[in-house]
Amino acid sequence: MKTGCDRRLDKSFKNAPVIPLYSDTKVVLFSDCHRGTGNSGDNFLKNQHLYFAALQYYYAKGFTYIELGDGDELWENRSLSAIREIHSNVFWLLSLYKKQERLYMLYGNHDHALKDNREFPHMESLILNMKGCMPQSTGQCKKKPYAVELYLTHGHQGDLLNSTLWKLSRFLVRYLWKPLEMMGVLDPTSAAKNYQLRNRSEKRLCRWAVKNNCCLITGHTHRPVLNEEEPHYFNTGSCVHPRCITCMEIENGSISLVKWFVEVKRDNSLFVSKEILSGPISLT
Repeated sequence: MKTGCDRRLDKSFKNAPVIPLYSDTKVVLFSDCHRGTGNSGDNFLKNQHLYFAALQYYYAKGFTYIELGDGDELWENRSLSAIREIHSNVFWLLSLYKKQERLYMLYGNHDHALKDNREFPHMESLILNMKGCMPQSTGQCKKKPYAVELYLTHGHQGDLLNSTLWKLSRFLVRYLWKPLEMMGVLDPTSAAKNYQLRNRSEKRLCRWAVKNNCCLITGHTHRPVLNEEEPHYFNTGSCVHPRCITCMEIENGSISLVKWFVEVKRDNSLFVSKEILSGPISLT
């Protein structure tokens, strides 16, 4: 029997755009930036330089940028223009990706209002169809093609409050939990802050992926997941971790979980560093 989560995910992917990718295509997946208005409630603010450095790197390397929802914090904030004014450098760089047709934006529960946005159109779900021939060490390609489909969405479909009832949740966050958060009270409706809710949501998403025999990649819970022993469910993490941001890279037919963070040289100068946390895992 199908659960509510099953039905919501089925509906999400029923008419999802399918993008063909090949062995030489490079993609980076980010989620849950929660860009705000620069005040004390802007959780993205502390990591903005890490994020911008990462975006510059991926732009120069020819990666396609895909954001899996909750890019902008539109539950706590009403004004999208205020967010874009504060983080204008980010949106300038995203516009460069867009000009080269290397930008895809999905919406989550916190930026559902961007569904019909004209400047950066947002979709609910996306399917990446990995096609082509895998390069060997000699630089040659296998004659046998491969095809793997990756199902991308934010992941809020695993939770009724954050999907069907997102407007109610937005009201509670904006007028109740936001003021309380300033006093240290965590929002119990948030899958990222409520461990029990997060675990239930992830189990539902994973069960759907296993049932449909596919690879589902989401964000939403802010917990990065890339495990070769469980190839059905991956999670990009978020850009609001205390000391780093996480994302996923798809390159040469493999996927890796990556973090960007600040390191200190021997002369005490700071620099932005990248580290592979898990992978690369072959998608073939």
